[in-house]
Amino acid sequence: MGKLEEKSGKRSKRKHLQYAIFQTVAAVGVLSAAVMAPNVLIAMDKLGSIPNRRQKEYISSSASKLVKRGLLHFDGKRYQMTSIGESLFRRWQFADFQIQKPKRWDKKWRVMIFDIPEKKRKIRNDLTTLFRAAGIYRLQNSVWVYPYECEDIITLLKTDFGIGKYLLYMIVDELENDKYLRQHFGLI
Repeated sequence: MGKLEEKSGKRSKRKHLQYAIFQTVAAVGVLSAAVMAPNVLIAMDKLGSIPNRRQKEYISSSASKLVKRGLLHFDGKRYQMTSIGESLFRRWQFADFQIQKPKRWDKKWRVMIFDIPEKKRKIRNDLTTLFRAAGIYRLQNSVWVYPYECEDIITLLKTDFGIGKYLLYMIVDELENDKYLRQHFGLI
């Protein structure tokens, strides 16, 4: 294995470990450091990323890095997720999230339009990335379309990103020339 592949593998395992720590803290809210290790080890086992011998070192190192980044708070006994950490955790969850598709399409399009200012470019780029990951189709630069109900998720995104006034969610009965959209989503 080449050096780049090995480095990438280590980075990927670290990300999985941090995500497992976040999941553990999120599941309980406030979590004791003594109790955290077994839960994280179970999650790591499910991810297939258990380190060889120095498991506690890996966990405490990853947790302390999350504390340094301001994503977790450690009071000497317990880890607790900060508001910044909660926001990042929701974004990670959304990136892995696929919107549930009902058995039958209600023949309505969900259209998301946003006009996020240039000074919030990073948020705009993050939102675009999340839309793509969720399978939402880009109709035009700031116009996205999806055939299924996703208002709850859009509302969460508005709250997390603080873009409520910049993002508009519409339910549209009819779109001109939507045959290619129906084909894209497998609705024909």
